[in-house]
Amino acid sequence: MKPTFANRRQALRTLAALLVPGAAQIAAAQGGDPAAGPADCVIPAKPGGGFDLTCALARDALQAVRPMRPPLAQRYLPGGIGAVAFDRVATGRLGGPSTLVAFSSGSLLNLAQGRFGPHTPTAVRWIATLGTDYGVIAVHRDSPLRRLQDLLAALRQDGSRLVFGAGGTVGSQDWVKAALLVRAAGRDHRAMRFVSFEGGGDALTALQGRHVDVFPGDAAEAQQAIAGGAAVRLLAVLSETRLGGALSGVPTAREQGVDIVWPTVRGLYLSANVPDAAVEAWRAALAEATAAPGYAALRERHGLHPFALTGAALESYVQARIEAYRRLADELGLRRWKP
Repeated sequence: MKPTFANRRQALRTLAALLVPGAAQIAAAQGGDPAAGPADCVIPAKPGGGFDLTCALARDALQAVRPMRPPLAQRYLPGGIGAVAFDRVATGRLGGPSTLVAFSSGSLLNLAQGRFGPHTPTAVRWIATLGTDYGVIAVHRDSPLRRLQDLLAALRQDGSRLVFGAGGTVGSQDWVKAALLVRAAGRDHRAMRFVSFEGGGDALTALQGRHVDVFPGDAAEAQQAIAGGAAVRLLAVLSETRLGGALSGVPTAREQGVDIVWPTVRGLYLSANVPDAAVEAWRAALAEATAAPGYAALRERHGLHPFALTGAALESYVQARIEAYRRLADELGLRRWKP
């Protein structure tokens, strides 16, 4: 039988598929492990903030234990401090076995208030936490405010005198830090002046330009900015006890008479639509990476402190934190949207 044009075209396609393996063939050759091949880490904000360092740490940690795999690619998807990325993953417009997305405690706080759209925490798969950061209260290096008590005194004198600026809108974790500080000064947090930015990097730039007076952000992003020459001074770190390393000289808020503690856990999630085998592959890869002998030093270079969870332990933690954040939102009079 004489071959037709259609038959010849199909034969050429088959030959090309054999010579140039597609994604399905590559995955099969890798045993179906998405953590062994090319993958992305989505940073749901602009450059320079905590989500940025989360993906950088994940990339470096995976390379350390699996040096033959392609480096984890990083891409930005700003919008709503994580809301756009979460919505796209939850609705299936973004994601897959090879797409990780960075999250933080701020993401859980937004979920607790229904600020990530009509989605529940089960709309994604929580893969792993890489460590924890802590909140800081920072000012310009040349600010007359030298101690946390100076800031409280200024707020007591005139609650609207100082402008806070950080990543996120009303109800975000940086807004909550500022609100708790204003309340500690005996002022109404609902009347404070707060400028919202799309991530900590933009807020720190505004602080350097003196467009805002106080930055209630996170230690790692502030340290990163200071290391890069930013004119920033830390008044307090919001940890239970003093931190080590470069932050050993920064007193806690508690040391200065203000009982505010704010840990910021950083981690990664996947789409809920990916196969269970892919979820377990990523959990295993990141558990291996965070348990490696050199991980502690790597984590410290990225400004984070020990806090590694995965699997059922992480899912329980997420649910517990969301419940705690709902109570805090009610206490601060924040409106909660129900998914």
